[in-house]
Amino acid sequence: MRQPHTESHLIERTGWLRAAVLGANDGVISTASLVLGVISASGVRHDALVAGIAGLVAGAMAMAAGEYVSVSSQADTEDAALAKERRELAADHVHELAELAGIYEARGVEAGLARAVAAQLMAHDALGAHARDELGISISTIANPIQAALASALTFATGAAAPLLLAMFLPAPWLVPGIGAGALLFLAALGAIGGRAGGAPMLKPALRVTFWGALAMVATTIIGRLFGAVV
Repeated sequence: MRQPHTESHLIERTGWLRAAVLGANDGVISTASLVLGVISASGVRHDALVAGIAGLVAGAMAMAAGEYVSVSSQADTEDAALAKERRELAADHVHELAELAGIYEARGVEAGLARAVAAQLMAHDALGAHARDELGISISTIANPIQAALASALTFATGAAAPLLLAMFLPAPWLVPGIGAGALLFLAALGAIGGRAGGAPMLKPALRVTFWGALAMVATTIIGRLFGAVV
C-alpha cells in the first residue's frame, strides 16, 4: 500500500518567513535610525519618541500595503500563466505531452521513460504537471497576499517597538549608545532566528543584517548631528 508523503520541508515556510523577517528587520533598523537621528539633532527624548511612534505606524502600514500589492501582483501573473497553459492543453494536448516529455529528457530521463512519465502525470493532473515542471509554479512556495501583509505589518511593529522602549526608559546620557547597541543585538537575534527557521546557518544572516543596520544608524546619527549643529 502506498504511504502518503508526510515529510515537512523548510522551503514551505519561505512565503511567510520572508515577509516576517523583512518586516521585523525593517522595523528595528528604520525606527532606531529615525530615533537616533532626531536625538542627535535635538537631544530631546520627547521629539524622538513622537517621530519613532509615527514611523512605527507609517512603516507598518507601508509594509502591509507593499507586501499585499507585491504578492497579489505575483499571484496575478501566475494566474495568467496558468490560464494560458490551460488553453494550450485544451487546444493541443499532443503537443503539450511532447513538450513535457522534452523537459524530462533535458533533465536526463531516457526518451521513452520521459514520455511515459509525462503521459501518466498528465493523465493524473495535466495542468499541475505543466505548472510545476514547465512554469515553475509550486503550491508550497506561493505566498498568500493577506497573510504576507499581516505578517509584515505585525513584525514591523514588533521590531519598531524594541528601540522605542529603549528610547523611553534609558537614562539620557545612554540614549544614543544604548539604542544603537540594543538595536544591533535585536538585529543579530532576528538574523539568527530567520536563518534557523529556514534551515540555514545562523551566523551569516545575523552578520549581514547587523552590518546594514549599523550602517543605517551611523548615517542618520551623523545627519542628525549635522542638522543639529546648523540649527
